[in-house]
Parts: sequence; structure tokens; C-alpha cells
Amino acid sequence: MSTLVVETIKHTNDTTLFASDTSGQLTVQGEGTATTNLQQGLLKYWNAFNGDGGSSYDSFNNASATDHGTNDHTFTFTTAFASVNYTVTFGGGNNDASGGSFFHMICDHHLSTYLRCYAGYSDGSANHGYQWSRNHLQVAGDLA
Repeated sequence: MSTLVVETIKHTNDTTLFASDTSGQLTVQGEGTATTNLQQGLLKYWNAFNGDGGSSYDSFNNASATDHGTNDHTFTFTTAFASVNYTVTFGGGNNDASGGSFFHMICDHHLSTYLRCYAGYSDGSANHGYQWSRNHLQVAGDLA
């Protein structure tokens, strides 16, 4: 096995493409003069799922889904987060004969190993009357 030891990789025009430090952090050149920390700048979990049972049609870092009823699911992470201080972004809805409909998803993340989400209204009340067909969940934060 070979080992390549570098701190910086540059383009032929002498601009830095990648830089690493002793902690293992990798910084990449972003747009313009901006740089991005590769570990911090990536989604650590995402899930595209059907509201009927929480079955995923594509996902990353999703170990399993538990269906607690209409619009109420728990998603267990393959790799846990370092803490509960992660951010959640959700989008979902249904496109049927009456046109598109969207709802608000309430997510409780009190543990770093799973996330429970249920559909609801902005006042916090539950909306368990209809099973939405296309749902998209993303989580960013530090993994354990």
C-alpha cells in the first residue's frame, strides 16, 4: 500500500484546490474566493420516502423506518449524530386530481440515533387525515 502525504493540492495556475490540516479537515475551493469545509458542508442524512409506511425510494444513512400511523414515522440513523443539535429540512406533498397539496412536518429530535416526524399544522396540531405520497427529509450536523 502507498501513502501520499500532502497539505495542499494546487491547480497549474497556482490556485489551491484542496487543503488539509492536522485534524483531518479537508477544505475545498468553493465559488469565487469562498472555501468550504468538506466535512461540515455535507448532508449527513437524507431520505426520499413514501408516506405510506415510510418506505424509502432512496436514502443515505437511513437504517430503518417505523410507521406509527398516518403521517407519523420514526427514522433510525445508520450512523448516529454527535448530539441532538442537528438541523432538519423537510418537504413533502401530494399531487392528485385536485391539484398539489402540501403540509407542515413536525420533527422531534431528542436523541442522536433517530428522528420522529409527523404531519401537522402550523399551530402544532396533528394532521393524520391523509397519507402524503412524496416526502423529502434532510439532516445536517456532526456525526458521532
